[in-house]
Amino acid sequence: MSKLLIFVGLIFMISLDAQHFDAFRFYNKNSKEVSAITLVKELSAYDVVLIGEHHDNSINHWLEKRITEAIYEKKNGQIILGAEMFERDNQKALNGYLAGKIDAKNLKDSVRLWNNYETDYRPLVDFAKDKTLKFIATNVPRKYASQTSKQGIKSLEELPESEKKFIAKLPIEVTLETPGYKEMKSLMGDHIDELKLMNFISAQAIKDATMAESILEHLQTGKTFIHYNGDYHSKQYGGIYWYLKKKKPELKIAVISVFEADKKDLKLPSKDFVPTEFNLVIAGDMTKTY
Repeated sequence: MSKLLIFVGLIFMISLDAQHFDAFRFYNKNSKEVSAITLVKELSAYDVVLIGEHHDNSINHWLEKRITEAIYEKKNGQIILGAEMFERDNQKALNGYLAGKIDAKNLKDSVRLWNNYETDYRPLVDFAKDKTLKFIATNVPRKYASQTSKQGIKSLEELPESEKKFIAKLPIEVTLETPGYKEMKSLMGDHIDELKLMNFISAQAIKDATMAESILEHLQTGKTFIHYNGDYHSKQYGGIYWYLKKKKPELKIAVISVFEADKKDLKLPSKDFVPTEFNLVIAGDMTKTY
């Protein structure tokens, strides 16, 4: 091979490196970049791992599965899975699918599946099925969140006991000091009256509180509970994290927060940034699943 060809090859390799072809990067709480090996090793030591996601981001969903598989291997199968995308009253049907008693079509007919279930969540459910793992439907049925948004959280007290079992134990504390809820108030501005504001935030709170309670009810000593939820449900240590710590402050909980970067160097945000145990930065032009 001529020296010219070698030189051209080196220039091409340097050029590729300069293009920043990375799709994602992980950073720790100190904003230092971490490897996948370090990430998995550290996450395996936690009682609960809250993996935040942008629901439509393809690499986010791929990483959820890869992280789950790696922790499964690291802990010799001692994990439990759960997700915002499945509601408590659908647990029986979900269990039937996991046990092989109902097929995929019957699951679709029996469970309120998200539109992107097949591409984004079925791989996780099928992993649990293949490995005979528990997969917990953690979220409150959406009709109760809708009721709260319209009629207020106190209206839930009037429900029969047979329905209350699908909601976190009442009364549920709702405070604007909780990270995330204060931000919701700010985003909604001053044009909304106080009652409508609190109803709207309370609808978010019953989701977070119910998911937290569902996780607590299914925790097992020595096992890591891996939970998949929209980033807003755990960012800045709010939402699910806040309710988990309120009930059981000694729990060791890791939060993975998610950010999309417009720049190709995939750096963390420079402002309005509250780091959690791990922070995932994804290329802003990553393919969306819907």
